[in-house]
Amino acid sequence: MPKLNENFLKLQNNYLFAEIAHRTAAYTEANPDKPLIRLGIGDVTLPLSDIVLQALHQSVDEMGNSGSFKGYGPEQGYEKTRTAISDYYKRNGVSVDADDIFISDGAKSDTGNITDLFGHDNIILIPDPVYPVYVDSNTMCGNQITYISATAENDFLPMPDHNQHVDLIYICSPNNPTGACYNKKQLQEWVDYAIANEAVILFDSAYEAFISDPELPRSIYAIEGAKKCAIEFCSLSKTAGFTGTRCGYTIVPKELVFRASNGEEMSLHAMWNRRQSTKYNGTAYIIQNAAAAVFSEEGMAQCRKNIQYYQRNAQIIANTMTELGIRFYGGLHSPYIWFECPNGMDAWTCFDYLLNQIQVVGTPGAGFGENGKNFFRLTSFGNYENTVEAMNRFRKLFC
Repeated sequence: MPKLNENFLKLQNNYLFAEIAHRTAAYTEANPDKPLIRLGIGDVTLPLSDIVLQALHQSVDEMGNSGSFKGYGPEQGYEKTRTAISDYYKRNGVSVDADDIFISDGAKSDTGNITDLFGHDNIILIPDPVYPVYVDSNTMCGNQITYISATAENDFLPMPDHNQHVDLIYICSPNNPTGACYNKKQLQEWVDYAIANEAVILFDSAYEAFISDPELPRSIYAIEGAKKCAIEFCSLSKTAGFTGTRCGYTIVPKELVFRASNGEEMSLHAMWNRRQSTKYNGTAYIIQNAAAAVFSEEGMAQCRKNIQYYQRNAQIIANTMTELGIRFYGGLHSPYIWFECPNGMDAWTCFDYLLNQIQVVGTPGAGFGENGKNFFRLTSFGNYENTVEAMNRFRKLFC
């Protein structure tokens, strides 16, 4: 009989969004005549932009010709795609070496797989509430987690405790689920703290394209010293609507060098390259060619139109919350609105209440951590008409 990874026993029975899908499906089966509006999972609804479609069609044609056919590609990603991303960072005032960029099938995979680089006796700091993948992936491999509390009192932007030592720090900004966004001064404090502790920041910037204030950093590498202490993850899922197309990237600077227990230097860049070369055969050429088109100036202009559409939805939700006197966060530099459950409800009670009373599906904050037990997340990724209708239902229910 094999010995199993019993750390899986420590996980909740269902991943958060699987539980939401289960409850929603049960309601739909029992009430087929009541149309649902889904504002829960962060899945986009607008189609891919024209420049992406052109690149996809071009790449498919290339794969049908023996002279341009591509087989196995480099595990790190094609140079064209990595250079396009590097150029995008430069246009935003941040210098990132194309050789430090690794293309993948999404930030979710990489934020989970990055645990391969680190031992299991580190002090791992994760905010609460937080994107569940950070917690679950560390729980699966037996890592011990220390939580830092993100609450309404600190605007869901916790800062380091300089009397506490940690080894790994998870930061998501703009934040999923709360929508909160760190400013440069706050991130500089985190970078300085990481350097002082010889810690590594794992920085998830999946929603950076939603930041509209030029004073707010869209990358951890906009902060002095960050290349000495930070790995950055990003995704095209929300930037370019690639939730079904699957592409993301991780930046591991060559400056990230630490000493092993025997005194030997180990490079996280080299380790990640070795890990990817061993366990990953690279993102499909067709997808990477489309991703390169996204990061062109024309591609980003087209993507911004879609982002503006979702930002308008977020504003509609935010305006409704203000009108109803419901305290909320996010919605400005993020596609998510994080609101306090009305009438003292807990998060799952609120989920069932909204589902049964007005047929609106959202995400219970309890799924993101203890500090989310009285909060609820709505997404702006629905279509405009459904967003307006959902807010009309909110008004009828809570006025």
